[in-house]
Amino acid sequence: MKHLDRIDYEIVRLLRNNARMANNEIARRVGLAPSTCLVRIRMLQQQGVITGFKAEVSPSALGVGLQAMISVRLKRHYKPDVEAFREHALALPEVVRFYHVAGPIDFLVHVWTRDSEHLRDLAMTAFTSREEVSHIETELIFEHLSSRELPSFLDE
Repeated sequence: MKHLDRIDYEIVRLLRNNARMANNEIARRVGLAPSTCLVRIRMLQQQGVITGFKAEVSPSALGVGLQAMISVRLKRHYKPDVEAFREHALALPEVVRFYHVAGPIDFLVHVWTRDSEHLRDLAMTAFTSREEVSHIETELIFEHLSSRELPSFLDE
């Protein structure tokens, strides 16, 4: 993989803030010809630096009334159990993000539900009923924000 330079980082920052920004605008902002900028963007994609483009959506506009993080601890951290739970959780339509973590819990699962009853039913049927699960805790999410900036230490 080629070492990223200041211009590569700036291209990534711009696209992270607005994935629909026109190539001509990106080129203007980083001081490149549009054709050179497009080549750089394609190289960043080929190298796996840029892994995709997505649309941000409003959960409430889709009927989501409640978001939660469900902390899951398995009975044992045994590879087949980890893989079985991961596969199960990712197949649930309510799961938005899935994190395998270190520490006293094994997974953090971000879910979208219609309401508290839907969340309760999800926890009871999709999590606590699993043989490999020993414990869950559910925290409600009041606000969900993402930083669009890259950490400043990356381009030092």
